[in-house]
Parts: sequence; structure tokens; C-alpha cells
Amino acid sequence: MTRVYQRVALIGLGLIAGSMALAMRRNGLAGEVTGYARSAATRDTARRIGLVDRVCDSVAEAVAGADLVVLCVPVGAMGAVAAEIAPYLAPGATVSDVGSVKGSVMAEVGPLLRADVHFVPGHPLAGTEHSGPESGFATLFINRWCILTPDAGADRAAVDRLAALWRGMGANVSEMDADHHDLVLAVTSHTPHLIAYTMVGVADDLARVTDSEVIKYSAAGFRDFTRIAASDPTMWRDVFLTNKDATLEILGRFTEELFVLQRAIRSGDGAYLFDYFTRTRAIRRGIIEAGQDTAAPDFGRTGKV
Repeated sequence: MTRVYQRVALIGLGLIAGSMALAMRRNGLAGEVTGYARSAATRDTARRIGLVDRVCDSVAEAVAGADLVVLCVPVGAMGAVAAEIAPYLAPGATVSDVGSVKGSVMAEVGPLLRADVHFVPGHPLAGTEHSGPESGFATLFINRWCILTPDAGADRAAVDRLAALWRGMGANVSEMDADHHDLVLAVTSHTPHLIAYTMVGVADDLARVTDSEVIKYSAAGFRDFTRIAASDPTMWRDVFLTNKDATLEILGRFTEELFVLQRAIRSGDGAYLFDYFTRTRAIRRGIIEAGQDTAAPDFGRTGKV
């Protein structure tokens, strides 16, 4: 594949950054990939496994001369990290991110960057419940979507170049308004994660069901709730605090739907339940037909996927 950037700096070295580094290396998309993490232990691990070409001990060293800098940190830390890297960014560099909330990131990061630096926020819709530098893998983004949310005045060449990188790593690329992105993700990701955390919490609090029973008899539903609820606590805390309005809107709609289902169950309205489940089942079929999952058992996942 054609090289897209000469030097890419990854700030934060977890699952997404690690997968980006491995995908860029495999496909020859960057001349050099540097990396920085605040934790010395994380940097040591990244060096030991050869995650990037050069692990740096300061953000200044990591971003020096980079034509792309990607912030791979929790959304609550984006502003502080942007302020830290801003003085060291090369003229003409592009800054992006991988946060799952875009409105707050654009509001916090954009004003901190110089006029000669391009800001193109992004969000790859890919991940697992695992975290840390050893959790990445090069195929994470294949046939997944990456949403870019540039503002109206963004440099078109910078946006297209970043899109080319994501396509080179196997992703499909779409663009949308930041507020619309945050509403869409509240439906497809943020609220489902909150429900998963809640269901696992309910099981933990229910005295009539023992811990051993919950673990031993975890059928597909609860098993997959716990997979989602194993995700990084810091990341999800920041998601809900920074995408508060959209999440609360969708939670309100969810609560209304739940009350309707409660009433149907209480009154024995089997026809309503059957029709409701038939309609919602069609959404699952649509996800499979769109190539975003398979009909295979265990969600078609093998290994880390």
C-alpha cells in the first residue's frame, strides 16, 4: 500500500493505539510510528513488545516532526493532553483522536491548537473489552466504520488524507456532524453499555441469586452483558459525563419502552410481545447483512476479535 504519513505519533498506548500501530506497520502506511504513554510501566511494555517504532518518554519527543498526531486517551483527558502537545506540534500537522464522544472533544481540543495545525476528530467504531498495549491486533479495524467529524472550516486535503489512512487500515469511513455522531453513539454504544453495567449490577445486588449461580449458569444473554461490562471503567465514566444530554435522551426513550413491555408482560399480551420481538429481530438481521457481525455462535468472535 501507499505510505500516507511520514511520521505518526500515538499519544496513549492502549487497544486502539496498539491496533493502529500494528495495522500501519502491516500495510506500510507510515514511515515511522512513535508512541507515548503517561505510565512508565505502559511505555516499558510497549518497548518490550515492539509495539511502535519508537517509544518516547515525553510528549514533546513523541510529536516532534510528526505529520499526524492521534490522541488515544480517555475523552476526559483530551483537553489536558492537547494543551501539553500544542507547543511542540509541527506546522501543517494534523491532530486527530479516537474518542467515542465528539462534541466535547472538539470544544476542548480545537481552541488549543494553532491556526497552522489541522484538527480532524475521529472515532473508530471498533474495540474489545480488553485494554492495554498488549491487547491490540492489526485486523481490529477491518470492515468496521471510522467516523470523522471535521468542522465546516476544516482543510479538505487533511480530512481526505486521514480518511485514506483509516481505509488503508481496513476501515470504512464516514463523515458526520459532531452532535449527530454523539446521538447515534448514544443509541448504538453508550446506552447499551450502561444497560450492561446495570444488569450486571442488578445480579450482584440480588441476594436470592448467589455469585456462584450467576457465574455457573451464565447463558448467552448474561454472558454477553458481562463481556460489555468488562470494558475500561475510566473510558466509560468519561463517555457518560461528556455525552450526558444524548445519553439521558436515549435512556428516557428506553425507560418508556421498558414500561410498555412491563405492562404487556403483566397483562399477558403475547401478541404485542411477539410483534415487538419480530420488529427488533429485523434490526439484528440488518447488522449481519451489513457485514458488521455474523450469525455464527458467540457473535462470530474468535481469539481477540
